[in-house]
Amino acid sequence: MRPLDENETTLVFNKLHKFVGNNLKNIVLEAQSHEGPDPNPGRYCFRLQKNRVYYVSESLVKRATNVKRDKLVSLGTQIGKFTKTGKFHLTIQCLNLLAANAKHKVWLKPTSEMSFLYGNSVLKGGVGRMTENIQVNDGVVVFSMSDVPLGFGDAAKSTVDCRKMDPNGIVVHRHADIGEYLRTEDDL
Repeated sequence: MRPLDENETTLVFNKLHKFVGNNLKNIVLEAQSHEGPDPNPGRYCFRLQKNRVYYVSESLVKRATNVKRDKLVSLGTQIGKFTKTGKFHLTIQCLNLLAANAKHKVWLKPTSEMSFLYGNSVLKGGVGRMTENIQVNDGVVVFSMSDVPLGFGDAAKSTVDCRKMDPNGIVVHRHADIGEYLRTEDDL
């Protein structure tokens, strides 16, 4: 377990900024969640362990120094992983962090929630509502109509284009959804 170097930090922050925008400062500077037995966990930071990036409190990092690196399986909340080619991908475990700070949101109708959870992209006919000013390739967090976060992806069309398109057009390309907990439980 080690801190991210400058290049890794840039990749992680660029990917997070795509989804949360200026709310990135809330994630970095202001701790929103508590983990572990400490009533005041301190600042939160990013740590790398076996090509996986974790969002963890500094107090938990100090406690984890008592565990050997090869025996440490996980620490804090996994937000993503680095591929063998050096690219960074967000994983489904970071959904709560993204949902709390999301800049762009899409709410799905109940009839299209299952399609999304089976790994399909979001179609225009399944969108209940969406935030304004979404541009193509912006990061979007997908919610149910009852504000339960379901996953995230990239916008395929802008908000203006979505109003004019047919119901079978793709609005959001899926990156991850909570159905992955069942589909790929061995890899998580």
